[in-house]
Amino acid sequence: MKTRALLLLAALASAAPAFGAGYRLYVGTYTPEGGASRGLYAVTFDPASGSFGQPVLAAEMHNPSFLALRPDGRVLYALDEDGSRGGGMGGGVAAFALDAATGNLRLLNRRTATGASSAHLAVDATGRMVVAASYTGGQIAAFPLRADGSLGERSAWITVAGRTGPNAARQDRPHPHCVTFSPDNRFAYVCDLGLDRIFCYRIDPAAGSLAPGDPSSVACAPGAGPRHSRFSADGRFLYVINELNGTIAAYACNPDSGALTPGPVVSTLPASFAGANTCAEIQIHPNGRFVYGSNRGHDSLAVFSRDAGTGRLSPVGIVPCGGRHPRHFALSPDGAWLVCANRDTDDLVAFRVDPATGLPAPVKGRARVPQAVCVLFTPAD
Repeated sequence: MKTRALLLLAALASAAPAFGAGYRLYVGTYTPEGGASRGLYAVTFDPASGSFGQPVLAAEMHNPSFLALRPDGRVLYALDEDGSRGGGMGGGVAAFALDAATGNLRLLNRRTATGASSAHLAVDATGRMVVAASYTGGQIAAFPLRADGSLGERSAWITVAGRTGPNAARQDRPHPHCVTFSPDNRFAYVCDLGLDRIFCYRIDPAAGSLAPGDPSSVACAPGAGPRHSRFSADGRFLYVINELNGTIAAYACNPDSGALTPGPVVSTLPASFAGANTCAEIQIHPNGRFVYGSNRGHDSLAVFSRDAGTGRLSPVGIVPCGGRHPRHFALSPDGAWLVCANRDTDDLVAFRVDPATGLPAPVKGRARVPQAVCVLFTPAD
């Protein structure tokens, strides 16, 4: 393991920037002591061939495990998961000005989110607030954004509470794991893995405030462990991938109150699989016709077709992720490509997406990034 880390570090350190036409991906990583990763990486992607450029270090920081982009594309936000190194921020957020021409990142500022390990962050549609979820501390923190995209002083801090789920090993206390804004930008929804609940908050982007919705939450299946979620573009359905029981659940959303009504649930695993597995990321294809979820253990990507009228999902297929532990993946803005970040094989793997079936097919494109755990598409000039 140590030899592999040293080889990866040497290759990345010697790389020179080579940004060109197509897409630029930013990759969040884990940075364990003695590991090869030094923080946040950038890599170009050629949509004509599905090939990657050489990854380069874009920003040195500790455990940038989740990334988000301001809607104008000019500022990138990176989560410092626990801040145990590099300044001791606790769970924090860093804002970087992004130069679209060069791909360079310039640190604007950092803010402590909750003082405990964080898991996720999201930017609202107006680009005026960021909300972060603290997995360990059980808090939700909000920050107003200044005109230049830098983070203002923390404007909201909510401690989540409730009855824990039945999985004693994983559901010992509240574990907020994801923040998702509704398409109309009126609500923020928080998946809590520990409580088997999805919380709803009314938002005021100008003030950076959060207020409990009415109703304030909806219960998930006991032991499901809701992790990440995605809205359909019309805001009618919220899809939640459940980490602990290997399912995706559909919720109908009331456009006035923001209330969620549980709907159909589908498994992300083949019926014959009997091993250990935890789900991770969920994405909806830009055309709205397909939903994707990742399996860690089975190491695969599950694909479902989506009925836009009823919200119901139907299995299309399950394909190998091309590595081990697919913690995150992303679809290109045109939906033609899927790039999967496999943490335990230190790589990004490219898949061409069939526009008719939604199924991803692997190509030769692969990039070596140590402890890759999040991938974000941006255009490259």
